[in-house]
Amino acid sequence: VQLQAYGGGSVQAGGSLRLSCEVSGISMAVYDYYAYGWFRQAPGKEREGVSSISSNDGSTYYADSVKGRFTISKDTGKNTVYLQMNSLKPEDTAVYYCATTYIATTELLNGAEYTDWGQGTKVTVSS
Repeated sequence: VQLQAYGGGSVQAGGSLRLSCEVSGISMAVYDYYAYGWFRQAPGKEREGVSSISSNDGSTYYADSVKGRFTISKDTGKNTVYLQMNSLKPEDTAVYYCATTYIATTELLNGAEYTDWGQGTKVTVSS
């Protein structure tokens, strides 16, 4: 499986961005992979789980810091996972990564549970 994240950029605080993660090598409709997630890493900080979505029933999970502002979704026909980010804050500045896992884990915001990662896309939010 390969994942390619894109859609990052520079925005002012309060703005919006939509990140996309194209998945190739597998069909998201087959549910071989258990979940898809978005993670981020800011300079000098540890990687943080942002949001995840399960493959079979579409259950979604969010870090407290992004609840109510970010929305994760998936389009199995396009084999793509999205992260809509609204009301962006300077503290959202980070490199964002998409990942997937075939592990049937309950820790869907724990990056250690994810088996395959894409390259990051940088998001910069200015005040």
